[in-house]
Order: sequence, then C-alpha cells, then structure tokens
Amino acid sequence: MTILTPLNARLEDLERIWLENDPIHLDPSAKESVIKAQSIVRDATESGTAVYGVNTGFGKLASVKIAEEDTASLQRNLVLSHCCGVGIALDIGTTRLMIALKLLSLGRGASGVSWSTIALMEDLLNNGIYPVIPDQGSVGASGDLAPLAHMAATLIGEGEVFLNGKRVSTKEAFLSKGLNPIELGAKEGLALINGTQFSTACALVGLFRAWRNANAAIVTCALSTDAIMGSTQPLEEEIHKLRGHAGQIAVARCQRELMAGSNIRESHRTDDSRVQDPYCIRCQPQVTGAALDLLWFAGKTLEIEANAVTDNPLVLVDKGLIVSGGNFHAEPVAFAADIIALALSEIGAIAQRRVALMVDPTLSFGLPPFLTPNPGINSGYMIAEVTTAALMSENKHLSNPCSTDSTPTSANQEDHVSMAAHAARRLDKMNTNLNTIIGIEAMCAIQGIEFRRPLKTSKNLELIIVKFRTEISALKEDRYMAIDINIASEMIRDGALIENLNLPTYFQEN
Repeated sequence: MTILTPLNARLEDLERIWLENDPIHLDPSAKESVIKAQSIVRDATESGTAVYGVNTGFGKLASVKIAEEDTASLQRNLVLSHCCGVGIALDIGTTRLMIALKLLSLGRGASGVSWSTIALMEDLLNNGIYPVIPDQGSVGASGDLAPLAHMAATLIGEGEVFLNGKRVSTKEAFLSKGLNPIELGAKEGLALINGTQFSTACALVGLFRAWRNANAAIVTCALSTDAIMGSTQPLEEEIHKLRGHAGQIAVARCQRELMAGSNIRESHRTDDSRVQDPYCIRCQPQVTGAALDLLWFAGKTLEIEANAVTDNPLVLVDKGLIVSGGNFHAEPVAFAADIIALALSEIGAIAQRRVALMVDPTLSFGLPPFLTPNPGINSGYMIAEVTTAALMSENKHLSNPCSTDSTPTSANQEDHVSMAAHAARRLDKMNTNLNTIIGIEAMCAIQGIEFRRPLKTSKNLELIIVKFRTEISALKEDRYMAIDINIASEMIRDGALIENLNLPTYFQEN
C-alpha cells in the first residue's frame, strides 16, 4: 500500500506509483485541513459575495454572477464543457500517477473539495478504474484543463474508463464495482480541472525513462570503448574533479568501475600508437555527465511540482480567504520538460557517433567494415547505423523548446501559456527513439568486443554480454534485422542491461 503524504512525496515514491499497482490512500492527517477549506468555500457560497469559481462564471465569464441554487449545475457544466481532449489515450501507469498527483494537491487543504470526492478518487485507483485521458488539448494554463476534465468527468459518472484492460463507459464500470458518482459542490469542478497534474505526470515519466536511458548509455559507452580498444586515461578521477561538475564526475566513476580489469584495455595500454580517441569516446563523461546535471535539476523541479497546490482560486485556511492567483501556470514543468528533452537529444547524439565509429573500418582500430565477418556479401550493421542517424535527427527536432511557444487563449484572458503538456508528452517519443539508438550501440559494441577474442573485457561487462546474448545471437551472416533491433530496444527500455550496477540515481544529491 502507498500512503500519499501531502508535501512529502519523493521521486522514488512517484516512480513506484507509475510502475506498480499497489493500493493508494491519502494520509488521513490531511482530512482536517481539507474539511476546513471546504467549510470556507461553503460559507462564501452562502454569503452571496462574488468569489471566482465559487459563484461566478469562468475565464472571460468571471464577471457573471451565479445563483446559489445553480452551484451544482455550474460545476457539472464546467467539467463537461472542458472535456475537449483529443488524441490517443494516456497509458494506465501515467494516468495512475496523474490521479495520485491530484490527490497530493487536494490533500494540502487549499482547494475546497469535499473528503468524499477524494475518497472516490482513491476508489477509482484501488478498483482498477482508470479514466480515458486524451493526450492532446492542454496548453498548460489555466492548468491542464481538458485532460483533467476527462478525469473529473469520471467522478460524476460521465465519460469512459479502462477496466480490466477494456475501454467501457464510466457508468458500466461503476455498476460493476458498486460505486456511485458524486454531485460536485461549490468550486469542486474547478479544483479538479485546474492544475498541472497531467503535464507533471508526463514529465515525471519522461524523467524516469530518461534516467534509465542515461545509465544504459554509460554502460554501452564502456562496451564501445573496449570494442574500439579505446583509452581509459580520459576517465582519470583527477581530470573530472578539476572541472567539478557532479554529472561528469559520476559518469567517469561509473565507466572506470565498469571497465576495471578489462583484458582488452590492458592489451594495448603501452603499445597503442593512437594519442587520443574521438570525442564520442573521450568526452562521454563531459557530455552525458552534463545531461545528468540537467536531469537532476529537472527532477528537483518536478518533485516540488508534484507536491504543489496548482488550482485556482486557493483557499487560505489560516486567513479564511479565497484568493485568485496563477499557480496553474505550468512554466516550471515546461522548462523541466524542455531540459529533459535537451538531455535526451545529446545522450543520443553522442551514442550515435559511437555507432558510426564502430562500423567505420578507417576509425574502429581493426574491426571489419560494418562489424560483419564477411563484408561485401554481407552488409552487417550498415543500415542499423543509418537507423540510429534517423532517430538521432528526429530527437534533435523534437528537442526544440516548447516553453517559448506561447499563444493567447480564452478570449485573451489567458494570454500567456506554458505549452507544458506537449513539452512533456514528446518525451515519450524521444525516450523510445533513444532506447533504439542505445540498443543498436549495444549490438555493435558487443559484436566488436567479440572480434577481440580471446581477449575479454571486464567481469561486469562480460556478464552484460552473456545476458545480451541470451536474447540476440552474434551476427555472422545478414538476417532480418528489425527483430534484433526491437529486442535490443526493449532491453534498454526495461533496464535489463543495467540491473545490479552502481549507476547514478535521479534522487541522489547533485
């Protein structure tokens, strides 16, 4: 069971929610503040004083006063009118994380929702009922309105959900689990659809996958270095301490540990005529290390956002006030997603150059052309390298910033928006592309190391080769390559090659 404690969720907790299907409950200690905030909203409704989102219209219609007897209709209409999402449905794990983030936010006691609304959200998660959330339609202010509206619609019995892997109506799912929809009270609809939880959940998933890719790239670079009989001298600890960047120091340390005891390295330590290796080998700590620094920064930002209250207006319980602000603006999330994208692009760019290095006989220090034992009749990894080039280029395009692409919406009331939603969603495609680039690097590097037999690499790397070869055999003659590439990509995605290794984590101090 996962207990969500508002203001105390950590990245490792959030990753577990994304990956696992344990029961989720908001810490009962949050109940008192939630009830106090709801009481303030109720008092405002009964007083008749105009309060945005409580008894007024929304956005450009904020000046329209709503009668007390129309409060429930106002909130219901708000949710249904904002269910304008399009595109493909968000995956189950990210949807679960999004709802958990909304629970964390509501649990801070500044949103004015009822405890019964929170309880029903928990019931959705714990009964395996996941709202169908279209992944397009948010501009990241006033929060992720359309995606969150689809989530909120489920609570009032509308829309569609996934149940036991099937897409069904919410009414059907509630009936099968003995649940009942709620009637939204004052401000509840607005509290549910206002916020950054869709963008933040997608960005967090992008971060988790990016860390797995970054660590895999550290491992494959170590393999590639031995495949081309590269030098480990650029990994000397003192070099990296002289510069001082934490990511660079961490990558160099990991590669030193991974390659320690390599017979391949020892075989050419004293008689190698090369003075320096190409940058894609020599500068891996500097490049991928800089990417780690970006990911650490993004992780800190997203951890803060995961614990934040981002709807509007907010109930300031200690002052007894309901005030309008702008916490729904997802600029921090957009910036975090943009720098994750930069990191993904550069990790892939330097990995792709290592693939190109290994297949080029003029640069690979004795390896056969395209890593095939019989070049000419066989093309080996020729076109696999081209695939990495295509994916690298695509990721370069996708890494262009989204946070700078604002556009006015809602009759110019919302005149600057963050574009955090598609900044975060594009990370999924970029991570998938990078899975493949690194997977192909692993294929090439391991093939290259096997051309150095009877010499062996380090114990750690030999174990990785054994694991890899249980899934993909050595390329002796040309064969249908797409199957191998897909398997290698899945191994990188699932972390199969980095298990039980001392690699950097996204929650360590930078």
